Amino acid sequence: MNAKAQTERRPLPIGYQSLSNLRNEGCYYVDKTPLIRQMIGRGRFYFLSRPRRFGKSLLVSTLKELFEGNEPLFRGLDIHPHWDWSVKYPVVRLSFGGDVDTPGDLEESALSQLYSIEKAFEIELPPVKSATERLRHILEQLHRKSGQQAVVLVDEYDRPVLNVLDDSEKARANRDKLRNLYSILKDAEDHIRFVFVTGITMFSKTSFSSGLNNLTDLSLSPRYAAICGYTDRDLDAVFAPELDGLDRDEIRRWYNGYHWLGEEKLYNPHDILHLFNERKFRAHWFRSGQPGYLYRLLTERKVGSMDLENCVVDADLVSNFELDSFSSEALLFQSGYLTITEEDEQDSHVLYHLDYPNFEVQSSFNKQLAEHLTGRGREVETAGLELLQALGDSDFPAFRE
Repeated sequence: MNAKAQTERRPLPIGYQSLSNLRNEGCYYVDKTPLIRQMIGRGRFYFLSRPRRFGKSLLVSTLKELFEGNEPLFRGLDIHPHWDWSVKYPVVRLSFGGDVDTPGDLEESALSQLYSIEKAFEIELPPVKSATERLRHILEQLHRKSGQQAVVLVDEYDRPVLNVLDDSEKARANRDKLRNLYSILKDAEDHIRFVFVTGITMFSKTSFSSGLNNLTDLSLSPRYAAICGYTDRDLDAVFAPELDGLDRDEIRRWYNGYHWLGEEKLYNPHDILHLFNERKFRAHWFRSGQPGYLYRLLTERKVGSMDLENCVVDADLVSNFELDSFSSEALLFQSGYLTITEEDEQDSHVLYHLDYPNFEVQSSFNKQLAEHLTGRGREVETAGLELLQALGDSDFPAFRE
């Protein structure tokens, strides 16, 4: 997306989720505003699913700064000459990350965030006490006070459900609580200019009832496939000073491969930034979160690592997530452990070929899954290394043993 190659080294934005901090500190930045401009120009209500650490929160921050009219942050970016900086919209930003495990936790988190918004915009506290009614009141008052419809941005919309996914009763209770809150996004449409909701899972629209069924899902839209993540072109143009001394083929083998039906395969930013910082090929993204629940689920369902390689599934199974009935492939795909390698369309029936996105995920996931299945982590690892050594030395008697 960047036409000219960067020539000077800049700070690496490791851990940055704020566009303001990233731009003000002169960090590397991959300009996503061409896609943001298209998105805003084509509609008002959107949803995006991406795996963890893929840049969703930075995207939400970018939208916030844009609608608030913070023009200096966008100088030199694609959208700058195309945006009306004289108009500033009130922004309601919510995030449900952290330890939100019960409906009570969820209500407390929502009320705390809504109180901060009321205080920032000097909105008189309403007589209603529930988070749902408080959100409705805020949207109405922001429209009345500013003369502009509000912008609503929700990050980690599904975290309260994912936190307790292994407890179906709690998961359903949190889903129902969120359903009530998100219903306002449709009911208060007259007071809303733009909505963007993001998280990991592609919960079916029926899961959250009417609350989210007016959102356009960009998760598998080829047009917006690269709205999060880095492409090979981004590495060449933006991160050119960091590539010296690193084997590009190895970078691709280790980290490239995520695919949401767009023209290019993608890198997880977390991997690339840590590679440039440490100059070592390691499982940077995989180590940032352990999928213990996934291993338990696969063990219960008797799904082995070989079953996950080049598997073919119905598109509807992996692009929808229901608490009471979800496929292993759906959870693995939406979490980033599998990706789409091919799409087959037969009449009106669409099939996806799924596989591991790259060497990092394949090797790390298989190793951890084997340890979980056997309960003999170090023993399995040692046996695997001895097997590789025997094959490398063409020691076939040792291999047979």
